[in-house]
Amino acid sequence: MRAIFKKIKISFFALALLAIGCKQQASNPKKVFKMNIDVGVTSLDPAFARNQMNIWCVNQLFNGLTQLDSNSQTQPAIAQSWDINQSGLVYTFHLRSDVYFHDHEKFLNGKGRKVVAADFVYSFRRLIDAKVASSGAWIFNDKVADSSAFQAINDSTFQITLNKTFPAFLSLLTVQYCSVVPQEIVDFYGKDFRNHPIGTGPFRFSYWKEGEVMTFLKNENYFEKENMHRLPYLDAVKISFINDKQTAFLEFVKKNLDCFFGIDGSYRNDVLTKEGELREKYVGRFKLTKAPYLNTEYLGMLLDTTLPIVQQSATKDKRIRQAINYAIDKEKMVAYLQNNIGTAGHAGFIPKGMPGFDAQKIKGYSYNPAKAKALLAEAGFPNGKGLPIITLNTTNTYRDLIEFVQNELSAVGINTKIEIHQGSSLRELIAKKNVSFFRGSWIADYPDAENYLAVFYSKNFVPNGPNYTHFSNAKYDALFEQSFKEKNDSARYHIYQQMDNIIMEEAPVVILYYDQSVKLIQNNISGLPSNGLNILDLKRVQKN
Repeated sequence: MRAIFKKIKISFFALALLAIGCKQQASNPKKVFKMNIDVGVTSLDPAFARNQMNIWCVNQLFNGLTQLDSNSQTQPAIAQSWDINQSGLVYTFHLRSDVYFHDHEKFLNGKGRKVVAADFVYSFRRLIDAKVASSGAWIFNDKVADSSAFQAINDSTFQITLNKTFPAFLSLLTVQYCSVVPQEIVDFYGKDFRNHPIGTGPFRFSYWKEGEVMTFLKNENYFEKENMHRLPYLDAVKISFINDKQTAFLEFVKKNLDCFFGIDGSYRNDVLTKEGELREKYVGRFKLTKAPYLNTEYLGMLLDTTLPIVQQSATKDKRIRQAINYAIDKEKMVAYLQNNIGTAGHAGFIPKGMPGFDAQKIKGYSYNPAKAKALLAEAGFPNGKGLPIITLNTTNTYRDLIEFVQNELSAVGINTKIEIHQGSSLRELIAKKNVSFFRGSWIADYPDAENYLAVFYSKNFVPNGPNYTHFSNAKYDALFEQSFKEKNDSARYHIYQQMDNIIMEEAPVVILYYDQSVKLIQNNISGLPSNGLNILDLKRVQKN
């Protein structure tokens, strides 16, 4: 009963704090950051930080060994330093001594205890435990032999032994799956740890009424500082769950929200000019920020010629695939359909903003309808005569984009039929190789181009891997395997660029555009960073 009354007390305290923050009537008003998430959060357990909304919330409550800065560079977090042995297989992490879990009654005297190396051993072993069934098991499953790969040398020294070199490993450890959790609390709650999270992050969990509201409170004992000030600056975070984006936008305009993420097509033209800037009626009322987002929007084509669906498709011919690439005016597409949010996809599959991206070194495709027509003629279909109709599969969300593509292809003689599917249905059709031409997107899990180039490695065929096009090229595979042995970043980026050029030449995909993240921010908010993974980080946010 005491535990129940304690939870009730905490919840009432949180609501009282939020009321004070919202009304701003107290002599020393609390700084409460108000935001909306339009898709429901399914878990606050890092082991299930699968979708962006879960990730955003988990990132406020937990920390890992490493973290990303606004330039997508790996920085220390709970690990203050690390060593990598000569073989590149053994990573030794030296932990900070001032990191504590949030307070909880299961800790001695109810006070959060210090994080030690054994906590990371438990957290990482839990991640790959089949009984837990974490969606993040892929992080380690092909990189370590078994759970013995994680060892606590002493309280402040944690060691991981890989079974193969993986130069992007430190970057991979920044994903929220790799957050540290306390075993005694996870054991106490079991599966309910999803809604009773205890971490080390800048905020601590307070209250969650699913589908309605969630609140976090300032962690007074957080270990990071800025200019001698202990982070975070905010006193609390209040999250609403309005699933209609236009309604949420109106709440932002009325200043009931401090930030608004993304601009939906239904009202994009009301907010932005065709140049992607704020319309005059909103200038000065709030701020617009845009930044590269590591998301490549593309069209994919299945290449496995042993399949009847490919044998019957014109896209089995590389010249047809290249013609499709040349036929689409991507600059016009981004301008008219995206209000210039994003960058036309004239380079490779690796997106703008990714470390090592260099559009000058990748031979992609620019708009060239004459070249498209020449390739059609070379393939035996002058002006498209005799070319079978190609079916392009998409979801309703991207109907306008795909209809634009359809018109562009028709202009050079390539006739297409559009089929609309539910998102889950289309993913299943792609995984089962039942469609030969489809719209897709690839969002980075971590900021290394390996995350993108693995999509075309022949050993990653679906359903066990992400190679949805069934692209197979011996030279590409050799380069991919070579990249794992290269410790020097610049040399590795050169290998990546060679691989991306192979993809562009063989054209299993059409790069439509590289995405951007867009945020609308109230004028009294500062310190909200942007990063390539579009990870929400509130620890340095200030509200004036």
